[in-house]
Amino acid sequence: MARSNQSQSKNNEKAGTFFVATLVLWLVSVIFEIVFNQRKELLFIIAGACFYQTANWVIRSFVSHDPIFVNTSVSLLHSIITSVSVVFILVNQWLKNGLNEMFDHSQLVENTWPWAYPGLCFSCGYFAYDQLDMLHYRLYSGLIPSILVHHLILLICFTLALYRNVTINYLILTLICELHSIFLHVRKVRRMAGVRDAKSRVVRVEWVLHWFTFFFARLASHVLITIKLIKDAPKFEKGVELPLALFGMAGMNLLNIFLAIDLFNAFRREKNPQQNDHRHRE
Repeated sequence: MARSNQSQSKNNEKAGTFFVATLVLWLVSVIFEIVFNQRKELLFIIAGACFYQTANWVIRSFVSHDPIFVNTSVSLLHSIITSVSVVFILVNQWLKNGLNEMFDHSQLVENTWPWAYPGLCFSCGYFAYDQLDMLHYRLYSGLIPSILVHHLILLICFTLALYRNVTINYLILTLICELHSIFLHVRKVRRMAGVRDAKSRVVRVEWVLHWFTFFFARLASHVLITIKLIKDAPKFEKGVELPLALFGMAGMNLLNIFLAIDLFNAFRREKNPQQNDHRHRE
């Protein structure tokens, strides 16, 4: 048991060192773009990171000192803000140009919808903040923590797209999954608050919304985006845009499969708590 804990601690330390290094390199690149290339529009990334760090401090000071609760609460705030922003951007564009034009290849790759660029920057700042918060409080485990890999993939894809100012609208579409993330974080906060009765109406409604948003806002939307990328592959110019987009979506779809397995197991445990008393509790 002691050896197992020691091995896990070493794995966590190795993972932490690697992801801290990648985060530092990412920050240096962003500062370089802002300062030396005069990309002032990228300041929204810094603004996003500062906003969510401030939210972290407020919750930690006035609500709870539990790192997991604080991190989850800020993540919930991000999911709500991002979901509202993405829906606003999509509805605004739909009413303005209609569905056919807004999902045209040139619109998704070469153009940028109103508010999409600062919205993507702001969300990018959140992922940097969240990566740092999880590294600081060791809110991960294993040699290859999926949540840290997820954030790293997003930071790479988002920042490269923002630097080149391409595929911004594609990335905004991927963020519709934050509608499902709302219920991921709500469930976690609810359980930490001690509300675990699977037979209660609130919990049952939550799970219905959980599965609905998972299949439509996360799983289906990401699969459709991937299909759209493959279908429009000949329309992409030579460069890193298509390979990077396909790599990013492959990673997200794979993580969605793992998430579906975790959700199913969590649903089964919560529905049959008496059969799982002997297991490690979530």
